[in-house]
Amino acid sequence: MTFLYIVVALVLMFDFLNGFHDSANSIATVVSTKVLSPLAAVIMAAFFNFIAFTVFPLKVAHTIGKGVVNPDVLNLTVIASALIAAIVWNLVTWWWGLPSSSSHTLVGGLIGAAVAHSGISSVVFSGVIKIVLFIFIAPVIGMVMSFIISTIVVYIFRNYTPSNVDKLFRRFQIVSSSAFSLGHGGNDAQKSMGIIWAALIVSGLATKDDPIALWIILSCQSAIAFGTMFGGWRIVKTMGQKITKLKPFEGFCAETSGALTLFGATHFGIPVSTTHVITGAIIGVGARKGASAVKWGVTKKIFWAWILTIPISAVIGGIMYHFFNWIL
Repeated sequence: MTFLYIVVALVLMFDFLNGFHDSANSIATVVSTKVLSPLAAVIMAAFFNFIAFTVFPLKVAHTIGKGVVNPDVLNLTVIASALIAAIVWNLVTWWWGLPSSSSHTLVGGLIGAAVAHSGISSVVFSGVIKIVLFIFIAPVIGMVMSFIISTIVVYIFRNYTPSNVDKLFRRFQIVSSSAFSLGHGGNDAQKSMGIIWAALIVSGLATKDDPIALWIILSCQSAIAFGTMFGGWRIVKTMGQKITKLKPFEGFCAETSGALTLFGATHFGIPVSTTHVITGAIIGVGARKGASAVKWGVTKKIFWAWILTIPISAVIGGIMYHFFNWIL
């Protein structure tokens, strides 16, 4: 039972770091366009992170709980190993200022620990392939949608003065940033819920048919909201300033595109990366101004972080599994 408490604590620590690491996704555009102060932005984002469970069904939680590795091979050692792998990679990429995916580092950690425990047959390849495909699909959807939305916005407001457009979209951007934070809380917090739910099942305290308990939902939503409030400012700088220079209407277009992508993915139970979605959306609004408006050197580093996240996390997860077996 003590080990279960440790696992739950690790889940909430990962969830906190998820919010801390990914707060940049929710607030970078609204802060970089100076629509909100950093403090106001993180408080707003944390609030919408928390209330997301009232809007979205818990389909992503079930995908993480049983759609990455075979639930029959899960035990607390496998889960703890995966969580430590995810926490380590999140901290490393935060330190480097790279907006990597908290979702995919958790998936990678689970795969590595499960393979170390039971071999390659423990992996649910259909679920993993879907998640890996969305490493590429999600940012492309965000990029295409933001390109289209920003093009439409430019056409509709072509006769407005720049100052009037700026004033109008400063208000609109508060709405779009709130929507993106809602989508972030809906998709990301559910991943932690799925892990706690799986830990309770392998401990004999719940069954696969039981609903996810309210205490799990509230604790995970609270952890990600608190993490968002503390904010990973290194990544805010990368997302808000280093990819492309954003105006308020462009921030609105990027956030709206990102929010719509997250809403759709959460509805279908697909655990996508909010990082990938908003990065793609920011590139999309930058690309509308021409390829030279996007700082491709920075985006190459981000793409490499995306590609390496699952395999590196898998290696760390496998190492941690063998380490736990040795000390226990």
